[in-house]
Amino acid sequence: MIQRDKLVAYLADLLTVNTFSDYAPNGLQVEGRGEIKTIIGGVTACQALVDAAVQKGADALLVHHGYFWKGESACVTGMKKQRLGALLANDINLLAYHLPLDAHPELGNNAQLAQLLGLQVDGSFGGGSGGVDIGQYGRLEQPLSAKAFAERLAHKLGRKPLHINGGLEHAREGGDEIHTIAWCTGAAQSYLEQAAALGVDAFLTGEISEQTVHVARELGIHFFSAGHHATERGGVQALGGHLAEKFGVSFEFVDIDNPV
Repeated sequence: MIQRDKLVAYLADLLTVNTFSDYAPNGLQVEGRGEIKTIIGGVTACQALVDAAVQKGADALLVHHGYFWKGESACVTGMKKQRLGALLANDINLLAYHLPLDAHPELGNNAQLAQLLGLQVDGSFGGGSGGVDIGQYGRLEQPLSAKAFAERLAHKLGRKPLHINGGLEHAREGGDEIHTIAWCTGAAQSYLEQAAALGVDAFLTGEISEQTVHVARELGIHFFSAGHHATERGGVQALGGHLAEKFGVSFEFVDIDNPV
């Protein structure tokens, strides 16, 4: 068991929350009971995940995508009322960490994706949120063809990636073989040009936009869209496991299926 306020303070320090300029508040978004013994984790605080937290008797829900995003309506109606109502009625704390959980060098989404895929980290890139780099770049342990790397993604993430073969059409040195790569989980397709400027053979993220196809082809870089949800499951699991070990709380990750 841990006091809620102690846990919130610990996470703020661990994830260096105050160094980020983010699109939503990081930390305690909905206040629940003061003592936490059971934490349910997930990628997004959708109604299905909230319902799972209620059913499992959770004291806190730990997520990457929480609520109160910039630009959304402040009115508590409809879907927002239902989600918040369920949390408040059951005295469940909602803890959400967006960019800080992407960027953490050990527990973050990008660090965990690198471990999962066997990528060697050489550095970081993609600053722009208060100057803090979000993405990472490095190399494969052994070079792979683009097809073989796509197969590795499908095997490790349980989702077939979309591959734009810009690297083959505008053959960089090494042609279709991938030696070096940059990656940033989630919706980081706008980082493609920054990744190409690093001189890597490929860029991996979760989502893709219409213009991404043309940019990849014209810059001569392989682009892989492996799923926003699929690439961002690692951070919450790693963070929850860390909290369970450090504070003796119970943690369970609930994977709400999302093909995007």
